[in-house]
Amino acid sequence: MTTTPQYVTESDADALAERARRHLWMHFTRHSTYEDGGHVPIIVRGEGPYIWDDQGRRYFDGLSGLFVVQAGHGRAEIANAMSAQAQNLGFFPLWSYAHPGAIMLAERLAGYAPGDLNRVFFTSGGGEAVESAWKLAKQYFKLTGKPTKYKVISRAVAYHGTPQGALSITGIPPAKVPFEPLVPGGVKVPNTNHYRAPEEYRYDEKAFGLWAAERIAEAIEFEGPDSVAAVFIEPVQNSGGCFPPPPGYLERVREICDAYDVLLVADETITSFGRIGDFFAMNRFGVVPDIITCAKGMTSGYSPMGAMIASDRLFEPFKHGNTTFLHGYTWGGHPVGAAAAMANLDIFEREDLNGNVRDNEGAFRRTLEKLLDLPIVGDVRGAGYFYGIELVKDKDTRETFNEEESERLLRGFLSKALFDNGLYCRADDRGDPVIQLAPPLIIGQDHFDEIEGILRHVLTEAGNIL
Repeated sequence: MTTTPQYVTESDADALAERARRHLWMHFTRHSTYEDGGHVPIIVRGEGPYIWDDQGRRYFDGLSGLFVVQAGHGRAEIANAMSAQAQNLGFFPLWSYAHPGAIMLAERLAGYAPGDLNRVFFTSGGGEAVESAWKLAKQYFKLTGKPTKYKVISRAVAYHGTPQGALSITGIPPAKVPFEPLVPGGVKVPNTNHYRAPEEYRYDEKAFGLWAAERIAEAIEFEGPDSVAAVFIEPVQNSGGCFPPPPGYLERVREICDAYDVLLVADETITSFGRIGDFFAMNRFGVVPDIITCAKGMTSGYSPMGAMIASDRLFEPFKHGNTTFLHGYTWGGHPVGAAAAMANLDIFEREDLNGNVRDNEGAFRRTLEKLLDLPIVGDVRGAGYFYGIELVKDKDTRETFNEEESERLLRGFLSKALFDNGLYCRADDRGDPVIQLAPPLIIGQDHFDEIEGILRHVLTEAGNIL
């Protein structure tokens, strides 16, 4: 058996692309694109905020891989920590046993988390963390005398993962239909896309936020408070194009959850580990949830790793008698993953990556907002190093593109054009058409300008072809 070298020649690359066409089932991919001879993009190297393909071309990684590579590519310190751990203890599960890496990482994450979120349940990724949180919510209420509380309220267009339970919480109908019927109990409410707010709230963001929060209370009343276990919310919603919480929104959601004895789960799979300028975005927003789910940036992508972090209150029933949370994953808390996470968090603290985001987030926003002078750019929104640029057909009316136009714009032009011009990011229409940016947390103004320059060139071309 042979392995692929880090660098490949052009002739090697063509052969490798053909092998990918024959054998590799890529995720969320239209394989028809490659079945007729299209070259599969093959990324072979990364350094800092840049990646290189098999043809030797360099690209700016404007999505941190997939909202993951916070500390940048090519961090030998993390790789060395993983190697050292693998040589000492390559694997051991957390099923009634522990190992030093999981213990130390759990303690460290609890120290970063808000309030009394002190119990860390490790998973392999974000979807598993969401799945774990829903199962915990259901079992917790059974153990505390409220066995009928099982439903989950989440927001329209929100993405919470692909496992069957997490997919029920996800609010993207096209992603769910092929796999229905799903786990029962998922209930949807409006999200916090202020750009698409009802007309009466268009110029009052706080009033809009309170309106959106009250829809959660309304849904709890409609479903019956005795049936609702949890509300799942991303502090800044990813899918649909980066919807920040309006002023007062999260505070009101916390009040509503307390009033109805419903758990508030902050899905921080994307927003944790510096993306919004803190280890957890809920710290910046000043609201303490009952559970945090996280993954991705915990290791900066050098190893799969996720976690559900729960409050002391939720762990209390599991401290007594023969009660057990009958749930777990083979790879949860993997020793090599824990070593990667600890080395990554050392970099965070030594280089103050959270501080870099806080110091530069205003400059990043101002640089991206320059694009608002283009006819196709309707809105620029987000927080920290996490932004969505909504594309519109008519800026005055905020008219969006129809399905055929969106297909032609995003998949027919933008995705390839952005990549060809040296920017890897996401052109997406889960909701209205947007371009999403989530660059590594190590970058500054020169990189912001580079991103804006490529976007300006490509979006100007896009406006001319429509």
